[in-house]
Amino acid sequence: MKVVLLKSVPKLGNKFDVKNVSDGYALNFLIPNGSAQIATPGTLKSVEAEKAREGTMKMVRADLISKNISELENIAVEVSQKANDKGHLFKGLHREDIAPLLKEKTRLDIDPEFIELSKPIKEIGDHLISVKVGDKTAKFKLTVTAQ
Repeated sequence: MKVVLLKSVPKLGNKFDVKNVSDGYALNFLIPNGSAQIATPGTLKSVEAEKAREGTMKMVRADLISKNISELENIAVEVSQKANDKGHLFKGLHREDIAPLLKEKTRLDIDPEFIELSKPIKEIGDHLISVKVGDKTAKFKLTVTAQ
């Protein structure tokens, strides 16, 4: 059965991909969970329109952020997380955790994909994080303290 993925599914595909899966997997798991729809011509047309709209919105947001990226330079963001005695965090900080902190501090709605982070932050202390939008880059200091 051909389905259109409405969100990314591990080991299957990304959002808006058209995949051929077994009937049972589609009818019992993907469709009831809202992860996919049956790929009909009408569904494909609406998904393509949604994909184009999302792409346009992402470009507009990236353009706005690149114009205001200088606001991020030299700001300090603080976050308090649970940590052990040695300073190791119980839960690492990912891009998705840092983006709301930036929005709270600067009022810029930065998409997590623009935050350059090679691996999750798992130590308390100061960390230099960079945000890259297009060809512009800004760096800010993230201070992680123990709770």
